[in-house]
Amino acid sequence: MRSESLAFLTELVNTPSPSGHEARGQKVWLNYVAPFADETFSDAYGNCVAVLNKGGGPRLMLAAHADEISLVVNFIDDNGFIWVRKLGGVDAIVAKAQRVVVHTRNGAVKGVIGNVAPHLMKLEKERKVPEIADLFVDIGAKDKAEAQTLVRIGDPITMTNEFEHLRGDLAVARAFDNRIGTFAVAEALRLLAAQRGQLKAEVCVVSNIMEEVGLLGARQIAYTLKPDVALVVDVTHATDYPTVSKQLHGDVRLGAGPTVSHGTCNHPVVVERIEEVAARLEIPLQHEANSATSGTDTDVIFWTRGGIPCGLISLPNRYMHSPVEVVNLRDLEQIPELMAGFALSLQRGEEFKVKI
Repeated sequence: MRSESLAFLTELVNTPSPSGHEARGQKVWLNYVAPFADETFSDAYGNCVAVLNKGGGPRLMLAAHADEISLVVNFIDDNGFIWVRKLGGVDAIVAKAQRVVVHTRNGAVKGVIGNVAPHLMKLEKERKVPEIADLFVDIGAKDKAEAQTLVRIGDPITMTNEFEHLRGDLAVARAFDNRIGTFAVAEALRLLAAQRGQLKAEVCVVSNIMEEVGLLGARQIAYTLKPDVALVVDVTHATDYPTVSKQLHGDVRLGAGPTVSHGTCNHPVVVERIEEVAARLEIPLQHEANSATSGTDTDVIFWTRGGIPCGLISLPNRYMHSPVEVVNLRDLEQIPELMAGFALSLQRGEEFKVKI
């Protein structure tokens, strides 16, 4: 990966962007994409868009969500401990005993999620599986009054695990879901800007908000942009590690390329084009079957207005929704290459319709 792109990915992943509080990460994203775009803008809730070849056609939207799962201050007890609610799919088991940061109006407040030592649990016959209601954050306050001078109800909380190389092309971080998506669409824009003379489509590159709490930002921005076709980028579950059933969840491996999804919200003609472009560019593809839904923004974009033809491209991710998500950076590099190739394949006036 080129050094500038890696620096951007690192900053993007390390910048906290809890659902509903994405502004800091969105600023990082906009600063990076601005030199490659004809124009950039954000809407009322912070969805961000970069446009290339405005007035071209068809209009292609490349979309990914900016937010990460997190916690939020819900209650402060008399002893100054903070009790939390979740923003998105936080697993209470992996959240315990983690270092965290409470993001306040006055800056970051460090804390830890408390964990009862096993020595104090010897008399318990069965260890209880923790739930979110059992989690409390210790910021070192002596009592409620001191805690209230530091934090307030509604402040978001993220874990402190940041980007690191693990080995070879593998990297680990807390928030690859879905900073890898906003990275990928930004890199696709960079690649297309260098080839804009060949580009017939208008390309709207989107970093949208609040996916983890209901696919909310994608609904807003897809309605606003009204694209003719959309590609969505997200992570998917890698299944190449112990205890995961491939019979139930498919065979998805790190290092074997991005995945393309089939069924439901994935338009068959869009998927066929993705496969054609991948073959031409010699990008390996893995395949996934959707059931009722994809679990991504694709589920709401495809039925917006009269229906937007969509394709979902995903990056295999081990240990999703944990502080130690692991991805392959070469798999990641292939996603913007694939999206740029898709954009360049579009012809003026082209439509994606199921043949009847």
